[in-house]
Amino acid sequence: MPRAGLTTASVVREAADLTDEVGYDGLTLTMLAARLHVAVPSLYKHIGSLGDLRRSIAVAAVDELGTAMRDALRDAGGGTSRLQSLAGAFRDYARAHPGRYAATVRAASPEDLKLQAASDRTLEPVFAVLEAGGLHGDGLVHAARGLRSALHGFVTLEGAGDFGLPQDVDRSFERMVQDFEAGLAVRADRG
Repeated sequence: MPRAGLTTASVVREAADLTDEVGYDGLTLTMLAARLHVAVPSLYKHIGSLGDLRRSIAVAAVDELGTAMRDALRDAGGGTSRLQSLAGAFRDYARAHPGRYAATVRAASPEDLKLQAASDRTLEPVFAVLEAGGLHGDGLVHAARGLRSALHGFVTLEGAGDFGLPQDVDRSFERMVQDFEAGLAVRADRG
């Protein structure tokens, strides 16, 4: 019988919190069991395997990232473009949840319908911003990939402490997003 109060959702939530502390690849069932004050075999009443747990964390994290970006767009204003708001939410999520963020970078396999659906929901605000900027069709996909690559590169380097020069990192991020946005505007104007 499962421990009172312990559910699949609570196990995944606790594992996601632990992942932010020890890293996505650092998560073990032994650590999680210790944190939940249960024996490792007790976890199997709620999860199938470490791989299944990591997949559940990925689904939750992708959904959280999408929600953060949608919320940022809803609240956008005050001289900040929608792309800047979206990019800021992406960066804030990665900084606040480094382990969860690491779980978001793995592409969903075609068989993984839950992760694919979460990924599709997370792409919606990105596509909405890019379409509003005049991009469509294949150009929309290429721009979304470029944006994700730029943001991922930045937050990965920032998280690793690799920005050692004295210039303000926040200003570097702002300029990167502004430059990307300017490039998209040129691309949209050219059709």
